[in-house]
Amino acid sequence: MTAKLEFTPSSESSAHLVAACGSFCAHCGLPVPPAERAAPGEVSFCCAGCRTAYAIINQAGLGTYYTQREKAAPAAEGVRTSARSYAEFDHPEFRARHVRSAADGAHLELFLTGIHCTACIWLVERLSRVVEGVHSARFELGRSALEIVFDPERVTPSAIARGLAGLGYPPHPSAERQQQAERGREKALVTRLGIAFALAGNVMLMALALYCGAAKDAEYAALFRWGSLVLAIPSVFYCGGVFLRGALAALRTRTPHMDLPVSIGILAGFARSAWNTLTARGEVYFDSISVLIFLLLVGRWLQQRHHRGATRALELIAALAPASARTIDGETTREVPIAGLAPNALILVLENERIPADGVVLEGESSVDTSWLTGESLPEEVRPGSRVYAGTQNTAASLKIRVETAGSETRLSRLMQSVEQAQSRRAPIVRLADRVAGYFVLVALALSAITFALWWWLDPSQALDHAVALLVVTCPCALGMATPLAVNAALGRAARAGIFFKGGEFLEALARPGTIAFDKTGTLTEGKLALTAYLGDDRAKPFLRAAEKASAHPIARALVAAFGDTAELAVEHSEERPGAGVIARVAGREVRVGSADLVSPGRPLGEPWRGELARHAEQGRPTVLVALDGEVVALAAFSDPLRADASASIERLREFGYRPAVLSGDRPEVVANVAKTLGKMSDARGAMSPEQKLDWVNRARTAGPVVMVGDGVNDAAAMAAADVAIAVHGGAEASLVAADAFTTLPGVGKVLEAVEGARRTLSVIRRGIVFSLAYNVVGVGLCMAGKISPLLAAVLMPLSSLTVVATALRSRTFTPKDSRGVP
Repeated sequence: MTAKLEFTPSSESSAHLVAACGSFCAHCGLPVPPAERAAPGEVSFCCAGCRTAYAIINQAGLGTYYTQREKAAPAAEGVRTSARSYAEFDHPEFRARHVRSAADGAHLELFLTGIHCTACIWLVERLSRVVEGVHSARFELGRSALEIVFDPERVTPSAIARGLAGLGYPPHPSAERQQQAERGREKALVTRLGIAFALAGNVMLMALALYCGAAKDAEYAALFRWGSLVLAIPSVFYCGGVFLRGALAALRTRTPHMDLPVSIGILAGFARSAWNTLTARGEVYFDSISVLIFLLLVGRWLQQRHHRGATRALELIAALAPASARTIDGETTREVPIAGLAPNALILVLENERIPADGVVLEGESSVDTSWLTGESLPEEVRPGSRVYAGTQNTAASLKIRVETAGSETRLSRLMQSVEQAQSRRAPIVRLADRVAGYFVLVALALSAITFALWWWLDPSQALDHAVALLVVTCPCALGMATPLAVNAALGRAARAGIFFKGGEFLEALARPGTIAFDKTGTLTEGKLALTAYLGDDRAKPFLRAAEKASAHPIARALVAAFGDTAELAVEHSEERPGAGVIARVAGREVRVGSADLVSPGRPLGEPWRGELARHAEQGRPTVLVALDGEVVALAAFSDPLRADASASIERLREFGYRPAVLSGDRPEVVANVAKTLGKMSDARGAMSPEQKLDWVNRARTAGPVVMVGDGVNDAAAMAAADVAIAVHGGAEASLVAADAFTTLPGVGKVLEAVEGARRTLSVIRRGIVFSLAYNVVGVGLCMAGKISPLLAAVLMPLSSLTVVATALRSRTFTPKDSRGVP
């Protein structure tokens, strides 16, 4: 399509206009079909959505967006449009849940899809220049959320949503209240952390004065002792309150964990120091206690940050389903919130819209992209009687659907619940730490009591000092820090190597051999069709390319890419028939590309075409026939090729003791062919639904740890149920957030690097734990023998932690490699 836009481009976008004229869309950069290209000097667009977005952006004086986007060089994506009015955003229930009032106006937070680069962020943050009544907009990249401040008297939430959709960024409601609660908890912890840092610093200065000779002057000694006591009180009872409350909970539930020995050590040291301050004799340990609380809060903050992904993962998956549906009432249609959909309601889903509920097609024939649900690389053809599911994309024509289930009862919602339940499961390494801590608490308390009793019999004046020294020296700080420090050091190195982990819980299972299951499409394979075989007249290639060039079907894109060097032919007419193929008139000849019924209607196929179709069908390869003027002249077969590093990486994983498996929603014969190419596999299954993948993972976990590697939303439930989930580069955003780790490069090679790094990291953790236990054994023996005073114990305790830190930081767990894989 061509258009003479009714605005004058800004100077910032003039260079972009020159580059955009011709064969590429001025908005998204995708190729424009020849029949839709503009005249020289004018701009071209690939669809109406791009034209609308381009006009809105330039009319608002935001043409700089295109210049900034070209500098960022994002991947091109088309703009999908629909007739949505977002009327449900004005519903009282929506306003009550998502709009809050403040002094500067009403606040609305929306989740955005399609944000590709800094230019996209720059554009959406200038929403006030596009939608009148919007005061400001601020985008938070980490959560893909746009915080909007607006005047509710001048603009409605639906108008704001339409403005964003017009720019090419469809909005979805954000789980704002839950996110606010999470941000509130994190803010409270950061506040405690800051106060603990300030208090620890000041107490350390006073302790330094005492160590440097101030204790010889009784007046100054009393001043610094009492000053330390005053500052230690908020440090212990406010900043360290999180650990004290955890210790009380442990006592009430009779399940001792790490908070209990930490709290006992803190309170024992504080009580002894306070008593020595009141009596003006003995040593004080307020500095060690304050620093210990600060370090423990740092660990707690890091742990909280690593565990924040579950809620956002569910929000991303929920965003696949639209917030409203277009119901049919007689001859009219109206938009209602999903919550208002009832079983047996009739809904209309237009082309390029997501289906809002599970149901059955009553009228219409179309293609539905079910890749997030099934992993099938080709769209599924649907017609009256076909079942469709919420969140899948209607790609070809309008559909009239009778609703069976909506909202929380849909298949999408059940998958979300499975993800949530699986993510709440505690990792084995965490449970092990809690069990060790329980025994540690009992042993430390028992040894402290024995020490007190022993020295009460030998020298009552030293009994309490030696008992407190034992509690301080056996404080499980080093033991508790061994794992998180090694993990955090490894996380940084892994990130530099292009592997991003969300936490350390995966390490134990990833380093221990077990089952490693791969999704096929996009993980083991390239994720897109490519021409595998062409049989027939080469002179048909230009006609074939011309007929398919305007189609967005995966087979059409593969043909255009394969025959890109052929001559350009004029297309006079083109008609795409869902589920059948394309009929076009190219350079005066009729071209038919598709199924046997389309290219040879009413006539049986002859040889060799019938035999070739059967041979490729056995291997699971999609195949099309080509007819020129009614005569079948060629056959083209396609496949999703394996990634170059797949075979070697899986062989290396076998050497580590892993049992590789393939789980895919693609056809069983395709999966069998892939498994045969990769060598011996423990299992290879096709036509698997997300629920079947989840059941398979749950069964496999009974025999040992399971690692799930995938790239789609259809893998999310299975990934959440696995001991470790790894999402590969290029996967759906929801799978990236649901996973424990994701890679910045496609292929299986980075998965192999993750396994190797995890094995080395676990070795570092074991060394740290062994050292911590050895330190505690030696320290306990010396304390019981009366060789360590409380002051010396306070000095030794941080030294043990520093040793663990040094061991973790110096270990080479993940090694960045260049493009050739060389360290």
